[in-house]
This record gives sequence, structure tokens and C-alpha cells, in this order.
Amino acid sequence: MDRITITGIEAFGYHGVLEHERTYGQRFVVDVALGVDLSAAGASDDLADTVDYGTLAAEVADLVTGPPCDLIEALAERIAARCLSDPRVQAAEVTVHKPSAPVPVVAEEVSVTLRRVRS
Repeated sequence: MDRITITGIEAFGYHGVLEHERTYGQRFVVDVALGVDLSAAGASDDLADTVDYGTLAAEVADLVTGPPCDLIEALAERIAARCLSDPRVQAAEVTVHKPSAPVPVVAEEVSVTLRRVRS
């Protein structure tokens, strides 16, 4: 399967289980990889035959800045569902990075990755 990958979508959100995460927010970074047949777009050279990754990136950022989730796992599910709402997308792999996650040891970031496939 062909892939469209968008890496490093940054947005400020209020996701987390701790009160200060909901009050002050923090930066999140999202990577999305879509499994999609790109042969029609390759042949036609027409944006209508593929996923508009500019629009998708903006919609992913809107999900990050939108209503908060307790868990980044839930945010990743919302993003994957949005990706799969396009009938051309057969699979979506989503990674949500939380660089400032409140963990009790030094850690560069916490992230979750999920893969969802159209049934």
C-alpha cells in the first residue's frame, strides 16, 4: 500500500489527567501516516484524486487544540478516526508526542502510536 506521511504537526492543547495540564496546557506533536492507493493521483496529477494533506494537517491541529482528553491515547483515536473518515484512506498510523509529559524521571518525551485499518 502507498503512504502519505505528515510528520511534526505541532499544536498547543490541554490534554492530561492533571489539573495543571488542563489549566496551562502544553505543546503536542503529531505524526500521521496514511495507507492509501496513490495510483490515480499519480496518473492524473490532480489533487482531487488524493488526500489533501494540507487540509488534513490543519484538521489534526484543530483536534489537538479542541476539546481536551484525559489521555493522549484518546486523542490519537480521534485523529485516526478523522483520517479514516476519508474513504480513500485504508489505514492510519498516528503518533501523539507529549514532550512535556509530567513523569517522575527525566524523559525526553512520552508518545503513543496506534494503527487503525478500515474494516
